[in-house]
Amino acid sequence: MDLWVIVTLGAAAVQTVRFMLQKRLRGLGLSTAGATFSRFVFAAPLAAAGLAALLAIRGEALPGLTPAFWAHAATGGLAQIIATFATVALFSERSFAVGMAFTKTEAIQVAAFSALLLGEPVSAPGMAAIAVGVLGVIALSRPPGGWRGAGVSYRALGLGLLAGGLFGLSAIGYRGATLQVDNADPLLRALMALSCVTAMQTLAMAAWMAWREPGELARVARTWTSVLPVGVAGVLGSAGWFTAFALQNAAYVRSLGQVELIFSILASVLVFKEKLRAAEILGMALLLVSILMLVLLI
Repeated sequence: MDLWVIVTLGAAAVQTVRFMLQKRLRGLGLSTAGATFSRFVFAAPLAAAGLAALLAIRGEALPGLTPAFWAHAATGGLAQIIATFATVALFSERSFAVGMAFTKTEAIQVAAFSALLLGEPVSAPGMAAIAVGVLGVIALSRPPGGWRGAGVSYRALGLGLLAGGLFGLSAIGYRGATLQVDNADPLLRALMALSCVTAMQTLAMAAWMAWREPGELARVARTWTSVLPVGVAGVLGSAGWFTAFALQNAAYVRSLGQVELIFSILASVLVFKEKLRAAEILGMALLLVSILMLVLLI
């Protein structure tokens, strides 16, 4: 099995753990922005420490960074933040389930961005695998009452497509940033990009919250013992994603990374004793077919 596959599966598993930890933060009285900020505020120094340790162990100097690196890193980091807020905005929509389904078009949008912005087209077998995966994700996103009962609004559709596109653009930015680091080691390139991106995201969100939610920064600081595990899980998962981006086309990584939905459902079944619906079984089956196609054909 290729290294990028192993790294991506590991990153998806860790991200599932982070989501479970981050969900608990809302019970601490943090706003959506505060819970999101907690992901970055500890991840940034942890990523920088990991990079420093790796450079010290190998006796290497900090690699030089080009303007193209900073452009890719800033684009990816900003796109991820805006995509997160667009996703949160969906929760206030009556037809949010439909909108959330459209965020799952991310994998296809990544494929388009990859070809247009990085000159890395997706092969025909790869596109077929991505399409099967998207169908599986949409099946998993089906609300209990069905799509007809969920209703539809142009605002929800727009937010869903916007979030999916921006998450896709962030993946392309991160892939592009890792390719701009002048070093053969994918882990070093990943940590270099991750350190810079999380630092920029932390500063950007801190400035936003100081302006829009001035008391939230203090609340995050007071709950640091509960927030720290989220930061640790976040930086481990992000290190995995960035390493996978350094190794493989972002479209394949994000498509395979949708296995996290299977992990989340299994966690709900095993931990919370929830029952599987027929749509979830179909969705997981399609996702597994997509994953096998990616592993065997790419």
